Amino acid sequence: MLGGTRAWTVAGARRQIAETFRNNGIESPELDARILVGHALGLDRTVLASSAERVLSRQELDAIDALAARRLRHEPVARIVGRKEFWSLPLRVSSATLVPRPETESVVEAALATVRDRQLSLRIADLGTGTGAILLALLSELPNATGSGTDIEPAALAIARTNARELGLQDRCQFILSDFGAALTERFDLVVSNPPYIATSELPALPAEVRDYDPELALDGGPEGLDCYRRIAAESARLLAPGGALVLEIGAGQSAAVTGIFEATGLKAAAPPRPDLAGIPRALVFQSFS
Repeated sequence: MLGGTRAWTVAGARRQIAETFRNNGIESPELDARILVGHALGLDRTVLASSAERVLSRQELDAIDALAARRLRHEPVARIVGRKEFWSLPLRVSSATLVPRPETESVVEAALATVRDRQLSLRIADLGTGTGAILLALLSELPNATGSGTDIEPAALAIARTNARELGLQDRCQFILSDFGAALTERFDLVVSNPPYIATSELPALPAEVRDYDPELALDGGPEGLDCYRRIAAESARLLAPGGALVLEIGAGQSAAVTGIFEATGLKAAAPPRPDLAGIPRALVFQSFS
């Protein structure tokens, strides 16, 4: 991409990488090129712009080419740079975690809408926490809340703990090795989860960025995509405090089926499904009255 004897400037290299991405069908080629060139050079956006006319060394060009090659194999930018912003929080990601997605912010919005007073000392559980994204976003908005995040993958828990520490939230949360809520013994005012919900047969058809790089354990929801909801439903009465709320991310077209699973346990839908930015129903809220 940036070979030969040509003298490449920062701006020229960035334009060339963007053009290569565009010609290969990569979404947001300009943005991806800016992020990857900046990451390869160790420059933030402001310094990258002010360095536009600086001529790059061969070592710098090789570093840019290496990152661009990974993106051309459809590796997500967040995985290449090791970070993703969620709810305006910078989070580390790894091969053991999902990359937090904008639609999951609907879960945070729906959870906050259940809180009548953000100064309350709420207890929050995040089942299948991954990077800790949902729990840490809620703790950032609820200054007196505490939380427990669970995950079955130790490497994911390590990332969540790192994120909590880097955000200064480590004293208000703990991360526990557990299959959803199995290891939790207390009751919570708010339980949230973004469980695996892709039907097994649909996994091969997922975009390459998801299929080839997200951990299958965090995607595969069983034959109908509903297995994990059934497991969470079986624990919900034990985990929810009286008056507590349960907020779940769901896949497209799953609203009725998931609602039926949880209403069969005695929970009631407390609000209409909250849509994501694409208008797809994405978050369900249930209330406990016992």
